[in-house]
Amino acid sequence: MTAAANVEREQHLLAAAFLSRVAEPASVPLWMFVEEHGYRAAAAAVRAGDVPAEVAACTEARRSAADPEADLSAADRNGIRLLTPADADWPHFAFAALRATGQRRVAQWRVGARARPQRGELIPPLALWVRGNAPLAAVGPRSVAVVGSRAATAYGEHIASEFSYGLAQRDVVVVSGGAYGIDAAAHRGALAAGGCSVLVSAGGLDRPYPSGHRHLYDQTAEQGLLVSERPPGSAPHRQRFLSRNRLIAALGAATLVVEAAHRSGALNSAGYARDLGRPVLAVPGPVTSAMSAGCHRLIQREEEPASLVTSVAEVLSYCGSADLVDGPGGAPLPGGSAPVRRSYDSLDAVARSVLDGFPGRGHSVTEAELSRLSGQPISKVIAALPVLQGAGLITVAREGYRLASVAS
Repeated sequence: MTAAANVEREQHLLAAAFLSRVAEPASVPLWMFVEEHGYRAAAAAVRAGDVPAEVAACTEARRSAADPEADLSAADRNGIRLLTPADADWPHFAFAALRATGQRRVAQWRVGARARPQRGELIPPLALWVRGNAPLAAVGPRSVAVVGSRAATAYGEHIASEFSYGLAQRDVVVVSGGAYGIDAAAHRGALAAGGCSVLVSAGGLDRPYPSGHRHLYDQTAEQGLLVSERPPGSAPHRQRFLSRNRLIAALGAATLVVEAAHRSGALNSAGYARDLGRPVLAVPGPVTSAMSAGCHRLIQREEEPASLVTSVAEVLSYCGSADLVDGPGGAPLPGGSAPVRRSYDSLDAVARSVLDGFPGRGHSVTEAELSRLSGQPISKVIAALPVLQGAGLITVAREGYRLASVAS
């Protein structure tokens, strides 16, 4: 990069850091202003107070005190980098739907619909503060947002951990919010599998929230990513939790609600996912449990109900597993990519579900175990096994069945 390009880059980052500090996340007037004028010109205008009234209303209180140089220095000390849509690592794929909803919101704003939705504005972030080495741009095509109650039951935490572990084993990125309960169980399950997890924080990444999750933040940064709209030092205010939920929904190809009460914030994430056109999945729980009442309500909705899921295999069917060459457990399917795609594409939904239930390399399973792992009735498993054998995808072993690529 030339000296001139370096200067240009530094000025762009200073402008982005200033804009991320001066207003709360998901401000429609500021996003519109930046879209029209660009980061540097918009930042200069905001600093000078030479902006339309609606932009002034959301920036006036902080424009004089904002110190982007200090924020970038604090980020550098804490291993945090700042990304904008100009960067190669910006998640354009994951945010495509968010940008589309943002443009529709701008059209509404311009004809007078100025009232802020109770859930919050569904528009893209201006910038993201990121810690960790995993590629953020790769998140989205094969990822699942796992959300739920902070006051989770043992059942909910078990399901969140087990599902996230199974998803991570199959190279699915698990996205969540780092809170107590379901969020923490989801992150830990994915990390225990050696997979990638993305933690989207409501505050600055140098201020883990809750404070007891500092180790979880550090471990997630080592194996995955920490992401926030707020610069270092920012506190996690209530409205910031609501706005960060839209990022969790946008970064997931599907949103899985594991456990949620009637007024759980996880339902906010599910609403965002639905508005983005993403699948909403829900795990059923005991009818006597208040912590599952929100999940049951999502499943019972008359319009756009959530899909009931009871296994990792069922979740995989909503996040693009059929499009990948890799098979269950990350093991390569036999026969090379083109033949494997043809074999896999020829399977019906039940056979694919049974195939997804197979564990990783070197493991054999019985028909009963496959039924449990795939979530399919034993009768359907028995009917699917000859189909999978005929396609050359599995083979018979002394202990049961295994993937053909690891057959002895």
